[in-house]
Amino acid sequence: MKVLAISGSLRAGSYNTALARAAREIAPAGVDIELYNELGALPPFDADTDGTEEPAAVGELRRQIRSADALLFVTPEYNGSIPGVLKNAVDWASRPHRGAALSNKTVAVAGATPGQYGAMWAQQDLRRVLGIAGARVIAGELSVPRAHEVFDVEGRLVSPIVAERLRIHLAALVEQAVPAALAA
Repeated sequence: MKVLAISGSLRAGSYNTALARAAREIAPAGVDIELYNELGALPPFDADTDGTEEPAAVGELRRQIRSADALLFVTPEYNGSIPGVLKNAVDWASRPHRGAALSNKTVAVAGATPGQYGAMWAQQDLRRVLGIAGARVIAGELSVPRAHEVFDVEGRLVSPIVAERLRIHLAALVEQAVPAALAA
């Protein structure tokens, strides 16, 4: 099974990207987690150009989402919500209306912040946006507060508690994605 992890942060030392990398390391047996690295290459969504000549970065995003059996979105929280670059990616992946890459795709949401709430508001907003875009968002979230305490300076997950919560979250994603993948 292939899971595409999309971090909503462009920051080089992103805790969310570190969480996506940690997911790759502790994925269940038989699950390959690939990290999407081109979020910053996506042009701003423009409905006037959508449906004409697809920008290359948009085509690649849609191709990677379509080829995945499930998705893991990992979001920081900016001003109480999801970052604009992540919303932009969701907007591109939600088009065309009939036949969007996100349509009926099984998705899990997680988030990490140095603050005390672990991107809870951003995850709530992202779950809503993904659901409206046609994704099948699994129940539950993975909030990682005080991220600076659970990752070392190289960005490796060092908290066994967070690692176990991540394992459980990934197992739930895989469990719910398998029937959807078989039905496709």
